[in-house]
Amino acid sequence: MPLFRRREAGFRYSRWDGSQVGFDLDADSLLSEMSDDLLYHGDLNAALRRLLQQGFRDRNDEQLMGLREMLERLRERRREELEQRDLGGVYDDIAEKLHEIVDQERAGIDRRVDEARQSGDRRRQEIVDDLARERRRQLEELPPDLAGTVQELQNYEFMDDAARQRFEELMDELRQQLMQSYFNQMSEGMKDVSPERMQRMKDMLAELNRMLEQRERGEEPDFKGFMEKYGDFFPGNPQNLDELLEQMAQSMAQMQSLLNSMTPEQRAQLQGLAQALLEDLDLRWQVDELARNLQQAFPDLPWNRRMDFSGDDPLQFGQMSGLLESLGDMDDLENLLNSATQPGELAEVDIDKARDLLGDDAARSLERLAELARLLEEAGLIEQREGRFELTPRGIRAIGQKALGDLFRRLLKDRTGRHDVDREGPGNERAFEHKPYEFGDPFHLNVEETVKNAIWREGAGTPVRLDPRDFEVERTEVITRSATVLLLDVSLSMPMRDNFLAAKKVAMALHALITSQFPRDYFGLVSFGRVAREVKPELLPEMSWDFEWGTNMQHALLLARRQLSRQIGTKQVIMVTDGEPTAHIEGGEAFFQYPPSPVTIEETLKEVMRCTREGIRINTFMLDESYYLRSFVERMMRMNRGRAFFTSPDTLGDYVLVDFLEHRRQARRAS
Repeated sequence: MPLFRRREAGFRYSRWDGSQVGFDLDADSLLSEMSDDLLYHGDLNAALRRLLQQGFRDRNDEQLMGLREMLERLRERRREELEQRDLGGVYDDIAEKLHEIVDQERAGIDRRVDEARQSGDRRRQEIVDDLARERRRQLEELPPDLAGTVQELQNYEFMDDAARQRFEELMDELRQQLMQSYFNQMSEGMKDVSPERMQRMKDMLAELNRMLEQRERGEEPDFKGFMEKYGDFFPGNPQNLDELLEQMAQSMAQMQSLLNSMTPEQRAQLQGLAQALLEDLDLRWQVDELARNLQQAFPDLPWNRRMDFSGDDPLQFGQMSGLLESLGDMDDLENLLNSATQPGELAEVDIDKARDLLGDDAARSLERLAELARLLEEAGLIEQREGRFELTPRGIRAIGQKALGDLFRRLLKDRTGRHDVDREGPGNERAFEHKPYEFGDPFHLNVEETVKNAIWREGAGTPVRLDPRDFEVERTEVITRSATVLLLDVSLSMPMRDNFLAAKKVAMALHALITSQFPRDYFGLVSFGRVAREVKPELLPEMSWDFEWGTNMQHALLLARRQLSRQIGTKQVIMVTDGEPTAHIEGGEAFFQYPPSPVTIEETLKEVMRCTREGIRINTFMLDESYYLRSFVERMMRMNRGRAFFTSPDTLGDYVLVDFLEHRRQARRAS
């Protein structure tokens, strides 16, 4: 049976004995686990692949083994198998059994001679003596090689019935083991090697070769009819011709790799033995023809691989099929683990066989890894589009909230508590609090509290009569609107100086803060390298850096100004960068020069002046303390009246969030 199969959906239960260890996985913790990887590279599918490769710890601090560790364990298991076995013992067991059969035949000859002498029949005695003399001569002249011995004994007429029966049983066993070695996928179908069964197998192989020839000519073979006639040979139940051929090709390639691993003498003996066992010339031709056809159809299989068997444990002929099946399972599992790009692909693994190869902890990890994408999909955090996983709006919010939470936890870790600020005042936004009505208050009547006051004043009964003293109104808070555009440097220097991940996490946190706490505010995003680009917030997690040099602040400020021109309220630009302006737009094209061109500096400052005239404040967060950057930012501050901060990747988020919230408080006070 193949190692990999699609399992039916369902559950397995076992009695709790106190020793079981389970993994506690949830979608939010999974997304949190790979959020830094996702933000840094901007590729959800790549982040999932790396999570599969590396593994992680769950909420119970249990280690989930990654595919990389499984592959190392699998390769170690293969090394142990090869270092244990000695191919020189393949024939020792057969030779010993043949030697015992020959000794049994000699003893039978002696017994037949004694019986003839004891009968008193001279004629019988002469015939038996002549026959015994001839048989002893044939036995003495048996070839020294194993294949020659088998071939001669197949033509030998045994005098001892028990020795003949034992030899025939050995030949049937060897034929079965040989065919199982060539066709592991047909092992169930090869348990019977009767002449009738061997004839059916020959017919099956001939039909299979014809189907391969039909396919080569561009014709469509009758796979369904073939399986109806010969399906009992294939317990793996292949669903199409490709699957069947691949299974058989893998078996034959494994057998060929075993032959390649033998010495020339060992290989010649096995090939000679195979020829002696498969006396039917047509059957041998069909097997050889199938091997040639499959090698042409599947050239990428390890037909030429040689394995280094270096152990002392002799490999018996009957163990060949089991060894090849085990090595084949290892190859199949290794290929799947190497090629798995999505968690769902691991559902094809037969967990029981994987447990035999890698152990219980790896099998449990495989089951959990296969569920990762399903958990994230069911939680609504990711969805599949055109064969690829994409973040949903909910997933984007979750990553942003994590980034925001991380920053706020760092901000608050040294503080003893939080203090609410009085935000009451005239406006239109309900504060979900109430107060007695006073002259001049907006008449947003709270009916429940008003009726309750009347009942307390007059007592129970109807009708309830209201008095102006009973009126309770809703408190309201001042409404302010703020428009913010974040300019994020994505030039090549950002990842090279390890600044990119921190800057992108700040962008995610700021987006999450504005959309969750200040939903009426506007948030825009512009990335800038050699050129600047407007980035939709929903595409922020996938944004990556530019693989080119250039810091085009002029273009970034231009795009930010255009976005803010369509907004109302206070307006600001938050710029995160690690370099001075080295590019600007000239004649519709990006012009780059380092050290910065005076023209680039002047064009950038012109854009700063335009922002200033339109009431846009520019706050700059510098991730590098170079003289050129500091000098430029000081000039920009004098023109714009904005603020500048020198920070590091570790403290960038603290500065940006504090500055943003301070800007919101100033806007509220000003209103």
